Amino acid sequence: MSVAKVTEIIADSKDSFEDAVKQGIRRANKTLDQVKSAWIKEQQVVIKDGEVDKFRVVMKVTFLLKD
Repeated sequence: MSVAKVTEIIADSKDSFEDAVKQGIRRANKTLDQVKSAWIKEQQVVIKDGEVDKFRVVMKVTFLLKD
């Protein structure tokens, strides 16, 4: 039997929402073992001087706990 845990991660990118998701998952994989899925909870943009400066995602990442 497997037990999973969900954690919330916030990641951003200068390029796109898709890149922010990829960066967040890449970073999660450095810290968490057996990352299995992610749910994008929220998307935001950071505005600087009237222009989009960053694309930000808030995601819930599911990973398996070790036995």
